[in-house]
Amino acid sequence: MSGLIERLRRGWQRRQLTDPRWRFLLDEPPPNEWVALDCETTGLDTRHDEIVAIGAVRIVGQRILTSERLELLVRPEKGVSAESIRVHRLRQQDVEAGVPAEEAMRRLLRFIGPRPLVGYYLEFDVAMINRALKATLGLTLPQEKIEVSRLYYDHQFRQLPPYRQHDQADIDLRFATIMSELGLPTRDAHDALNDAVMAALAFIKLRVLRGEVG
Repeated sequence: MSGLIERLRRGWQRRQLTDPRWRFLLDEPPPNEWVALDCETTGLDTRHDEIVAIGAVRIVGQRILTSERLELLVRPEKGVSAESIRVHRLRQQDVEAGVPAEEAMRRLLRFIGPRPLVGYYLEFDVAMINRALKATLGLTLPQEKIEVSRLYYDHQFRQLPPYRQHDQADIDLRFATIMSELGLPTRDAHDALNDAVMAALAFIKLRVLRGEVG
């Protein structure tokens, strides 16, 4: 049934896609391939803030292909606030050297292709990208989205004794906690590529714990 639903979903998306140049986004994804994705932004308002950096890396099976990565600085139309600089350490002069949003979106789509997306609190990044895509290319990301914190929550929930599973479990979903509990190395946070690589590591480890790989 899930295969039928997926085919129906892709059929509907093809009908919505008016620009044939992007039809490859709806091809069948290569088996056992994903793209881990992260963005740095000027703030947390998905309606008004802008993307200033994108990091993405391909995953094949249990391997993270750091040689096949995408690192982009994106030039925002508005300035970068002092508060956001303290988070991601990207100054106005740094992002002024970045590419325009439309070029960034084109390069990102070609890098991702039809592969499912993986990320930590991916919903925010996807909302930011979709807004930029709508404004520049008139489309949104059609790929499957896989949320690492959701996978981690499900894994931790299954470890609870039955008497605790009747209540909503209080599971710490902070990124640092997830990496620590999974025994994974960390990189400097709030760097788009570093965060994408860490999300990829967590995704692979959780797939192993879920018995999805040997």
